[in-house]
Amino acid sequence: MVLKKIIVLFCMVVIFIMPSFTNAEEIDQAQLNKERMALYKKGETLTFIPWYYFAAIDTYERNVRSVRNDIPKRENGVLSIYIKPEDWSGLSNPVKKDTYAPTIHLFSGIGLDGNNDGKASLEDDEDILYTFIHRLNFYGPSRQYIRMMLWDYYQRAITVDIIDEYASLYQYYGKLNIEGNAFPLPIRSTHSYRSTWGAPRSFGGRRVHEGTDIFANYGTPVRSTCYGVIETKGWNRIGGWRIGIRDLSNNYHYYAHLGGFNKDLQRGQVVEPGTLIGYVGSTGYGPPGTSGKFPPHLHYGIYKDNGYSEWSFDPYPKLRLWERQDRSK
Repeated sequence: MVLKKIIVLFCMVVIFIMPSFTNAEEIDQAQLNKERMALYKKGETLTFIPWYYFAAIDTYERNVRSVRNDIPKRENGVLSIYIKPEDWSGLSNPVKKDTYAPTIHLFSGIGLDGNNDGKASLEDDEDILYTFIHRLNFYGPSRQYIRMMLWDYYQRAITVDIIDEYASLYQYYGKLNIEGNAFPLPIRSTHSYRSTWGAPRSFGGRRVHEGTDIFANYGTPVRSTCYGVIETKGWNRIGGWRIGIRDLSNNYHYYAHLGGFNKDLQRGQVVEPGTLIGYVGSTGYGPPGTSGKFPPHLHYGIYKDNGYSEWSFDPYPKLRLWERQDRSK
């Protein structure tokens, strides 16, 4: 009896405390976004490059940091733009965390004092932003020139495309808190799926299955699972008619074997959770137009980019979560 009372009391405490924790997290994220936006706006003032490009660059760097072991996670501060310590202080500088600008420059370091506090600190967000800006090769504030600038800095075409897509999202919504997901099929449709990621496949050579197959009837609507930008649209020999969408967490969402597209959608277009992108089909495993080699289903995959390469991971847990969330609505 005493144990039962303790359990009931514990549950009541959890019920009352959890909302306050959630509210605190929301306040912290709102404050973080406010501080980040202030820095992005400062970058815009200094360069005339729109703030949403600085937001996109910072988001890309944050995503890369989150999945790389060779780049340290930043414990303090709000920016995720990474500058190597040896580049900041100078490769031959005996003071590895030097903040004194004259000696930093003596050893050919690039660190700068961005807020005139007498220090050029790799821990100071304004100093990082100011130094990063001075590393860029400016051609002009137009989209074409900004893409050239990004190529000069990153030397990787897909990175330039990803940052450009992020900028499109931030420009379209005019804010930083862009979140939400949806199950890829209407929740009341007839469908079934299980975890098949990693299962062997043979068409096109020996390979493994890089996604989850969601079986449904021909013509069932297929929806975007996220806020993102359409990166690819067209025919793929294995995937048939397919669409690829990039989200702000650097996930590439891959929808394959479609029977057709939403004809209003184009590459580079912004979509959000629930946006109609196509219809379930059975296309693929051959030249354009091949269909019917397997039962109708949606192949759904998710890929992650780390700044060097891209790999797939099992989407099944996310699909189950999004399905539960849609059902709860």
